[in-house]
Amino acid sequence: MKKFRLLSSLALLSGVALTMTACGGKSDNANVSTKAFKSAVPKKEVKKGGTLRQALTTNTPFTGVFSNELADTQDDSDVMSPANESLFYFDDSYGYNDEGPATIKMDVKKKTVTVKIKKGVKWSDGKQVCAKDYEYAYEIIANKDTQTSRYTESLQALKGLTEYHDGKAKTISGIEMPDGEKGLTVVLHYKEMKPGMRQSGNGFIWECAVPYHYLKDVPFKKLKESDKVRKNPLFFGPYKFSKIVRGQSATFVRNPYYWRGKPNFDKVVIQVLNPNNSSQALKSHKFDIIGVRNSQWKEVKNTKGVNFVGKVGLGYSYVGFKVGKWSAKKGKNVMNPKAKMNNKALRQAIAYGMNIAPVYKRYTNGLTFQIPTLIPKQFGAFYNGSVKPYTQDFKKANKLLDDAGYKKKGKWRVQPNGKPLVIHFAAMSGSAIQEPIIQNYLKQWHKLGLNVKLAGGRLMEMNSFYDKVMHDDPSVDMFMAAWGLSSEPSPNDLYNEKAPYNFTRFVTKKNSELLKAIDSTKAFNKKYRIAKFHEWQKYMADELYVLPVANNWSITAVNSKISGYDASPSASCKFWMNCGFIK
Repeated sequence: MKKFRLLSSLALLSGVALTMTACGGKSDNANVSTKAFKSAVPKKEVKKGGTLRQALTTNTPFTGVFSNELADTQDDSDVMSPANESLFYFDDSYGYNDEGPATIKMDVKKKTVTVKIKKGVKWSDGKQVCAKDYEYAYEIIANKDTQTSRYTESLQALKGLTEYHDGKAKTISGIEMPDGEKGLTVVLHYKEMKPGMRQSGNGFIWECAVPYHYLKDVPFKKLKESDKVRKNPLFFGPYKFSKIVRGQSATFVRNPYYWRGKPNFDKVVIQVLNPNNSSQALKSHKFDIIGVRNSQWKEVKNTKGVNFVGKVGLGYSYVGFKVGKWSAKKGKNVMNPKAKMNNKALRQAIAYGMNIAPVYKRYTNGLTFQIPTLIPKQFGAFYNGSVKPYTQDFKKANKLLDDAGYKKKGKWRVQPNGKPLVIHFAAMSGSAIQEPIIQNYLKQWHKLGLNVKLAGGRLMEMNSFYDKVMHDDPSVDMFMAAWGLSSEPSPNDLYNEKAPYNFTRFVTKKNSELLKAIDSTKAFNKKYRIAKFHEWQKYMADELYVLPVANNWSITAVNSKISGYDASPSASCKFWMNCGFIK
């Protein structure tokens, strides 16, 4: 399963059905006994056969972009997971090992990474996965016509990728295929080696292959909407797509050519389930795997015939403040010094106006909890525990606003230039608790005299929300979104100048310097890298272009007749092969 950074809905408020890429952990704020949560179901002998039914708990249709290189959302990643396998497997610390479809070896001195695909790793049409399939993945990402968000500054560490993207070269010079396109070896040549390269999900090394023989006739600009991506995608994982009901469900059958043998289930069905119906669906055993809404934990915790598996998700929700736009022509974020939200005092006052911890304690039984920084605690030493979260303090908020010139004229405050201040806040719809939580924040801001309104007048469904946020719609001044994170902690691909995912569009010299240091050759010294991570978190907490909001326990209810469900990182590599009904 992939560990790339993915757009997420505010499922962080309520649990995700199957995201097997996070480490375990315990919230200090939780008022539920989380010690009872296991990271795996009991191990028992499994049989071949049966149909697994899994719920995708969301209030919006999945977009159906079944391509690692083109997809942006967690929902699409979850839907294609039975068929979608990474080239590389990893251990519980996300370090690469040799157990996957391909092996990977770094040579720091030569600045190369050598990838060797194993013989017998085949697409579900029986074709061997080859060197060209790996190169083609990079071509899809780097070709301007695909307009994918995956083209990041990190990937541009590969020699020739930028030149290919800019149309100055027809091939990517940094990709060498010593045995030819149909060979099994690829050597990647880098401008500079990065410390994060040791970890899966690092952003510098792409971890997927694409069936070139199947897609080569589709023009890059038509690839994302192609039936070969949307209706009949091809992968080399344990299962293959059998039927897709667009936006609603996907059915899988065994891939007869799967390199590790015959998986256990005859079929896998993944179906969209409205969050408001998830509690009843769980109790009635409609699905074999279903995410528990944290707000509904008390309702379902005594359900018989299921095992509850829990972990702290590797991700977070956040509030972002729009201060610029993405320039497609320049390939970078361009900050506007005069943007409405480009005032630190205003941003900090908004943060001090929020009652984050009490809200989640009330609505989610403490299973969702406030976080202080943009680096989750699960990243160990890279997490800066000295950074304190913004807690509600109206006195501080009012002083910040007064001192910065946001004076009250009647009910509402005005801008320092005397013009009216109206802040349009975009937030996604979700479970039943989403509306009262967002309305609560609006009321808190109104108490400060800040005229904050919902963009569009209501909560947005996820696809519409991200369309506006990604395209810098002028109707959005600030927004509440979420990330499903990579397993390598570098924040570069989310917050640097050339990151399409830097949705606030902030660009500062200090931020650029710190991000560069985090991924520099000097950062092969772990102490130095940790120090820069800590400095970056402190800087971001002060400047507050992005306000970290919450993380959560992700709880999954698994049919007690199933064995092989394991939420540990290494087990996620083999999940769809090992999971099955018990004998």
